[in-house]
Amino acid sequence: MNVVMIPFNRIYLTGKELTYIQTSHEIGNLSGDGGFTHKACAWLETKTQTKKALITHSCTAALEMAAILADIQQGDEIIMPSYTFVSTANAFVLRGGVPVFVDIRPDTLNIDETLIEAAITNRTKAIVPVHYAGVGCEMDTIMAIAKKHNLMVVEDAAQGVMATYKGRALGSIGDMGAYSFHETKNIISGEGGAILVNREPLMLRAEIIREKGTNRSQFYRGQVDKYTWQDVGSSYLPGEDVAAFLLAQLEQAEEITQKRMDIWNTYHQALAQLEQKGMLRRPVIPVDCQHNAHMYYLLLESLEQRSELIKKFKKQNIHPTFHYIPLHSAPAGKKYARAHGDLSITDRVSDTLLRLPLWVGLESRQQEVIDVLMS
Repeated sequence: MNVVMIPFNRIYLTGKELTYIQTSHEIGNLSGDGGFTHKACAWLETKTQTKKALITHSCTAALEMAAILADIQQGDEIIMPSYTFVSTANAFVLRGGVPVFVDIRPDTLNIDETLIEAAITNRTKAIVPVHYAGVGCEMDTIMAIAKKHNLMVVEDAAQGVMATYKGRALGSIGDMGAYSFHETKNIISGEGGAILVNREPLMLRAEIIREKGTNRSQFYRGQVDKYTWQDVGSSYLPGEDVAAFLLAQLEQAEEITQKRMDIWNTYHQALAQLEQKGMLRRPVIPVDCQHNAHMYYLLLESLEQRSELIKKFKKQNIHPTFHYIPLHSAPAGKKYARAHGDLSITDRVSDTLLRLPLWVGLESRQQEVIDVLMS
């Protein structure tokens, strides 16, 4: 047995993170919206071609801002997949919204766009597609449905930094998008996120909501002579240390993504023969999507097969993982949300999906993971 553990995730440092943090200390600006924050936001705006990018202290915060900007009121319905992290739903529940869960596609595991329209009622306010594994949802169809029914679209692109759909950055297609820079993501700042605002009329209000409901950003730009309470809001800013760390990562985002792609491709090629034998199913990437190698997952035949495979990995000190417990089956999901139609694909995927270790630096030990699967 190899006694040196292969963890599911390990953070990657570019080498500039601590230098940038030291610079922020020397400048003496540790609260939010300093120079590193502005540079990180500008980088995102340039890369994604969004109208406005604002980094936040988490993707959860970005989603909460989006729910406020979407003017979610008590009883408003928001269509989304159940196969997602709790923040996707929680952000809207906090505003009084009711998540309406529809099933996912069996290929990409994204929301099934063909089921959305049937779930729309006179209380529907928004659609929240979740770009699972950094693979784009069928956004052209979703945007057409939203336009037809006058609904807002908030992209949960937590896993989608550096990924595209038909050449457009995930998060930049809907009315708003949300990114995550949590340490388990590709580009990290420990905790952290960003909201992309793709509609010009929402830009100023987004700044106000992010700054505790004040127009302090305008004040700092010299556009007003004092700042005051303007709207609802909260403290959604990250500190400058977080922004400094993030900027160091963003500056090497292309290199980080390519390193992850190399690892992803190695898995994909090595496991093709097991898929051909019917032992597992590999990820499916539509031709219109450029993913970002956020994760490599397997779909197995049963919960029992997954449990046995996890035991097999752990005997070799390798630690894969799985997710999610579907929100429609969770206690809060039953209390605050409802399901529309059959969610059998969601339930089956929850029982049979397994994520393999994938992190920059895994290259030298990736074969050990593959060997367990081949044995």
